[in-house]
Amino acid sequence: MLTFHSDDTGLRRARTELDGGELVTPYECPERVELVLGRVREVGLGEVRAPETFGLEPVLAVHDRGYVDFLATCWDDWQAEGKRGEAIAWMWPTRTLRDDRIPEHIDGRLGHYAMSADTAICEGTFEAAMASKDIALSAVSHTLASGEPCFGLCRPPGHHAASDQFGGYCFFNNAAIAAQHALDRGVGRVAVLDVDFHHGNGTQQIFYERDDVLFASLHGDPRTCFPYFLGHADETGRGRGEGFNVNYPMAPGTAFDAWSRALDDALARIREAGCELLVVSLGVDAFEHDPISAFKLTSDDFTALGRRLAGLGLPTTFLLEGGYAVEEIGINAVNVLTGFEAAC
Repeated sequence: MLTFHSDDTGLRRARTELDGGELVTPYECPERVELVLGRVREVGLGEVRAPETFGLEPVLAVHDRGYVDFLATCWDDWQAEGKRGEAIAWMWPTRTLRDDRIPEHIDGRLGHYAMSADTAICEGTFEAAMASKDIALSAVSHTLASGEPCFGLCRPPGHHAASDQFGGYCFFNNAAIAAQHALDRGVGRVAVLDVDFHHGNGTQQIFYERDDVLFASLHGDPRTCFPYFLGHADETGRGRGEGFNVNYPMAPGTAFDAWSRALDDALARIREAGCELLVVSLGVDAFEHDPISAFKLTSDDFTALGRRLAGLGLPTTFLLEGGYAVEEIGINAVNVLTGFEAAC
């Protein structure tokens, strides 16, 4: 299986994350990519190739231009104010405030465009996000052209990024950009299957009123798990999108037996919808030893996941989402890919 990777994903190396009332070293770091890439090479998965450059047009197909412009200039604007740390939002347009006026000051713009305070913007963030979406676009383009499965080693991840918000380590929604790119090239309907422990709130928001993308997400129950405010089972789409958004919230401690029953239902929905392409938001933080998640999947369970995905018989693109810098991130991500290939 071909893997797309760029060293530019390492240009973002944030130093600060708000966690438990403390500023800590972020769990999302360049070492994640190194661990996965090392495993790709160790098992001989296939060629590792640099991505093509696609520019901003595919990004603007799913993201607001003002938001994209903000990401492009945020770090420079932050530094121009004489700020010494990294750019972190601390004020939001909450329920009692207006959100129809975007402030001019960088603090206000951060609050307007940030979903959460966990994610800092630092030097290299925009450049890494651009590289990550190019990886996603190169991977899905290869699948469209060849019919072959492909792996995009994306970083930063993308599934928490909404049309005009960043957070949860995500800036551009790589899976949404890839799905839209496929639609723009003639695919009739795309399935985006999100197996990350955390709900793909951004992907849901982008496609919630559309029927050309079926979004299905297996994740921790938002009553107890980030992102808390989206991902309930009664969120099923709106208007034309009714029935094309499927959430499977599950309790902390969920192991593979229960998780795989949700997976089987999601796969059945994808079959019934007549999807022509599968984009997998491949988060592997459902792993039992992931530091910021609460499911109990084992490394062998990820191999089984790959085999079940192959059973759909669809052209498939895998894009890395979460799964944090424990040694097994490489094993788990690559187990999905080798399980898929073995079952094809």
